[in-house]
Amino acid sequence: MAELSPLASDSLPRGINSRFVDGINGLRMHVLEAGFENPDRPLVLLLHGFPELAYSWRKVMLPIAAAGFHVIAPDQRGYGRTTDWDPEYEGDLRSFRFLNLARDALGLVAALGRREVAAVIGHDFGSPVAAWCALVRPDVFRSVALMSAPFAGPPSLPKPFSARTAPKPDLHEALAKLPRPRKHYQWYYSTRGANADMRDCPQGVHAFLRAYYHYKSADWSGNKPFKLDGFTADELAKMPSYYIMDLDKGMAETVAPFMPSAQEIAACKWLTEKELAVYSGEYARTGFQGGLQWYRCRTEGVDTAELELFSGRAIDVPSIFIAGKSDWGYAQVPGALEAMQERACTRMLGCHLVDNAGHWVQQEQPEKVSKILVEFLRGGSGAG
Repeated sequence: MAELSPLASDSLPRGINSRFVDGINGLRMHVLEAGFENPDRPLVLLLHGFPELAYSWRKVMLPIAAAGFHVIAPDQRGYGRTTDWDPEYEGDLRSFRFLNLARDALGLVAALGRREVAAVIGHDFGSPVAAWCALVRPDVFRSVALMSAPFAGPPSLPKPFSARTAPKPDLHEALAKLPRPRKHYQWYYSTRGANADMRDCPQGVHAFLRAYYHYKSADWSGNKPFKLDGFTADELAKMPSYYIMDLDKGMAETVAPFMPSAQEIAACKWLTEKELAVYSGEYARTGFQGGLQWYRCRTEGVDTAELELFSGRAIDVPSIFIAGKSDWGYAQVPGALEAMQERACTRMLGCHLVDNAGHWVQQEQPEKVSKILVEFLRGGSGAG
């Protein structure tokens, strides 16, 4: 297969470059970068989530670069124009575990000739990868900004058998038995059929992603997160159906009724049709399985045992958290936000909920997010 080309320059804001870095933990990694003209600038590493790309950072890269930083955002393992990862459902699932994703980040930093980064910044599923980078290698990742997904800390060691309580009720069985039968999106994403459901959906990838991004943004007025009382079926079922899905529907069918109108699409300045075409073009080519493997590692407990090695450890470098005020992401795991602030991050300098933003906070409100990040990078709390 012919090697992929960099992203076309007319897809990117002027001042952002697309290129490849070879030999990164077995990957040929596609990256976007800004502020690269001066090689001595402090490095900032941006890690995207699902279903996103390095391109998701395009609106904050230039403001961070203008503040004096070399900013680099890779397509992570399983995504976009980064290649040499296993695309098969039956493939090498362990290559997608958290510590190997952190190794990808470390390898990229080393390949750039750097020994440390000023900050690693992660959004959505990129947030726990950034957290593990900072927890395991604080000498390299000197500060961390977590976005949309709180980090509650490493998993606890299993209790001795004599101290174990009665087994917990099966959450998935309880969700399926609700009056409106439901299922958890992360376990759906772990099924064999999830990739084809989205890649080959009747409305096409472009329309699917438009509805999905709209439904999880502040543009959908139903996104009004609140604190859940527990990780139980009855409580989780209070969330929108993109998180707690109807039992008999896939994600493409779930989001289809929330497709915005032509007028709403034309008014969407944070994600134009031309910008959306970058995402839909990439996912039409790659499918979604690379990103879905990340969910399988979690739901199947592939890396739980090795992560337990860090039980009781916290992130000790400076940290902040950012999410959209309309983002259910920060509330979907009851207690995670509090655990992050109270235990998992010992130098948490700020927790910012941004007005008029949903899950895609750095795209929906890039000016506000850039201001918070630049203030944090300059040694403040981001409270400016």
